[in-house]
Amino acid sequence: MKRERQRAVLNIITSTEVETQNHLIEELAKIGIESTQATVSRDIKELHLIKELTSRGTYRYAVSERPEIQNNSVRLKNILRESIMSSACAQNIVVIKTLPGLAPAACSAIDDMGVKSIVGTLAGDDTAFLAMTDSATAEKFRKEIEERLV
Repeated sequence: MKRERQRAVLNIITSTEVETQNHLIEELAKIGIESTQATVSRDIKELHLIKELTSRGTYRYAVSERPEIQNNSVRLKNILRESIMSSACAQNIVVIKTLPGLAPAACSAIDDMGVKSIVGTLAGDDTAFLAMTDSATAEKFRKEIEERLV
């Protein structure tokens, strides 16, 4: 569903001058895809859409041509690798210790990975908590994190 919706978003913005999220929601509805503002907002972020000036002086959504924006997920993975000091499991919770001030960046990187077994993340200053669906997936994910640190 998400992949189909995002493909539809890209098709719409390349064929129609979409100025607002509400306009995009309306265009999606025309092709039978019901969506909320929050969902469209996440899609815009994940697709790295930007607003560009049109020849009429209005703004429209477009795919960014700047590679640093398109490679945002790579940058976030680097933040993850460079910020994490250690990790541990407490049943279905993965506890990650980071350098001071970098737990929010680590959580953001983890959130952008789209791991389905993560129920939610919570960041303090140097500690992040990841609520996982169960203990086994928590331990598996913690091992993946440790492997990325090497």
